[in-house]
Amino acid sequence: MGFARGHHTGLWMILGSLFVTLFLAAGCGRNDAMAESGSTVDAPDAAISAAVTILSPISVTLTVTPLATNRAEPAVATQPATATAKATPSATATTADVSLTALLPTPTPTATPLPTPAYAPTPDGEVRTLRVPVLMYHYLSVPPADADIYRLDLSVPPDLFAEHLDRLLAEGYTTISPYELAEALQRGAELPEKPILITFDDGYRDNYENAFPLLRERRMQATIFVVTDFIDEERPAYLTWGMAREMLANQIAIESHGRNHAGLAEKDDDYLVWQALGSLETIEHELGVRPRFVSYPAGEYDQRTIDVFRSAGYWAGFTTEQGTEQTNAAPFELERIRVRNTTTADELIRLLSLDW
Repeated sequence: MGFARGHHTGLWMILGSLFVTLFLAAGCGRNDAMAESGSTVDAPDAAISAAVTILSPISVTLTVTPLATNRAEPAVATQPATATAKATPSATATTADVSLTALLPTPTPTATPLPTPAYAPTPDGEVRTLRVPVLMYHYLSVPPADADIYRLDLSVPPDLFAEHLDRLLAEGYTTISPYELAEALQRGAELPEKPILITFDDGYRDNYENAFPLLRERRMQATIFVVTDFIDEERPAYLTWGMAREMLANQIAIESHGRNHAGLAEKDDDYLVWQALGSLETIEHELGVRPRFVSYPAGEYDQRTIDVFRSAGYWAGFTTEQGTEQTNAAPFELERIRVRNTTTADELIRLLSLDW
């Protein structure tokens, strides 16, 4: 018995030594191959298989665990927040496909401030006339029961405004900023095939409460001409500077409509400078950008008005004259189309098609 036990023990030691020797030889061969090739890919497991084959006559069963590799796992691509991912069911899945769309956060438009160049575009000397309609809105709300004829006429309900926007998109119009219009007029910068400006006069609070969400949902641009003294006085019917800052950060240009909505025709230079620089400096102080465009209050202006606003650093002025033809020969007399309470989506498209 002692001889048998020692004999078997010695045999097992010999076999174990043989296996270790073969295993190490395989590892050395693998490392040599890797060193020569510079590769981190695993070498074949032929040597391990050979060791198992040699040991098999004595009915020894070995379980070989594959060696870990130094190979880095490929990076997992991250889907954008707006992408829709679907779970892939396995062959034995018993439940319906699961969509991950509901688990993703609802995408919201990214805040994108409009570019506000520091200097006016340098004219290239070519006279240009472009067909670019500019819509003129005022109130964006249902008028109160006691509204006068002016309030009624200038009030566009939010649902009608939404119809306007959707119809413009369906007709292929693309909203642009006044800065893009100035670049196109003065230097021939390219515009979309059917450009259009959406403007609001006066800066009523319902522009923020009702128009801004509808524009932002559709990622459309607009311009609001504000009366700076009314905002400074915190009149409840008008915007606050906080509202203006939020809109400015979301593709809504904030430009000048004067200090107090007074007419600018037949005024002396001192008064016009007070209006032009006063509103400009207030907007620049509150918003950090200098306005470059003016909408004349009540559409009242004259050549002296144009001269003073130009000398104050404004680039162009918007009138209440009906039309769609804009020219760099008269950048301070840009035309617009008045939108009224009765302007349906069909009527709006008809107005855009007129030759005026």
